[in-house]
Amino acid sequence: MKSYQNQVAEAAAFIHDQCTQPPEVGILTGTGLGGSVNSVEVSTTISYNDIPHFPETTVISHLGQLNLGRLHQKPVLAMQGRFHLYEGYAPKQVVFPIRVMQQLGIKTVIISNASGGLNPHYRPGDIMVIADHINLTGQNPLIGPNIDYWGERFVDMHKAYDSNLADLALKTGLKNNLRVVKGVYAGLLGPSLETPAEVRYLQTIGADAVGFSTVMEVIAAVQAGMRVLGLSIVTNVHDPQNPAPAVVKEIIAVANKAALGLDVLINRINAQM
Repeated sequence: MKSYQNQVAEAAAFIHDQCTQPPEVGILTGTGLGGSVNSVEVSTTISYNDIPHFPETTVISHLGQLNLGRLHQKPVLAMQGRFHLYEGYAPKQVVFPIRVMQQLGIKTVIISNASGGLNPHYRPGDIMVIADHINLTGQNPLIGPNIDYWGERFVDMHKAYDSNLADLALKTGLKNNLRVVKGVYAGLLGPSLETPAEVRYLQTIGADAVGFSTVMEVIAAVQAGMRVLGLSIVTNVHDPQNPAPAVVKEIIAVANKAALGLDVLINRINAQM
């Protein structure tokens, strides 16, 4: 069986052969947010199933395709669909796309997700610019023998999310009349949703939103030396004093609608990078 590093290299070579120009920006979309890359002028679309060694996405609303194209004349790689720990994937499989982006020479990555709001001031449809995260998954993609090629073993995370990109996202959102906030994202293992007691705990430790993705990819991206912009669509807001069931179909519907605004934001941010 080929090593993980060789698998990444083969996947990257397959994608590189279909690029007219090496991508400079990687975009990774979350649940219900495939439409957030509609502005990309797509030249090539590749199914994940066709990329050597690429995992298979099993989640509803994740299209499972990789798009190569341009956004404001900047070559980009946009992924519609990601992989999660709760699907049964190991952390290294979850971050496989980030390693491929690293192999392709991508230096900036925009990672989006759908999340449950914990901050009582948030509203469904808000775009939360991620300032920081709390890893509560009990997992880490850097566990195991370190591959020096990927970066240092003990990765400093005090500036995991690029502050300049975060500020740009906030300013751009306000200029375009989008509901944009800034907060801390808590990453859980999932897939069971949060209990009222867990919501109270997460609020107590300083989380503004919660979800089941992003943290693994960000850790790998930081090790790779990438600039990271995290954007989280708040699909529902938890009230632990008056708990209500979270309906997945409704969550996806909110994400689908909010993806239009997220597309505008990503488009305008790229124009200024």
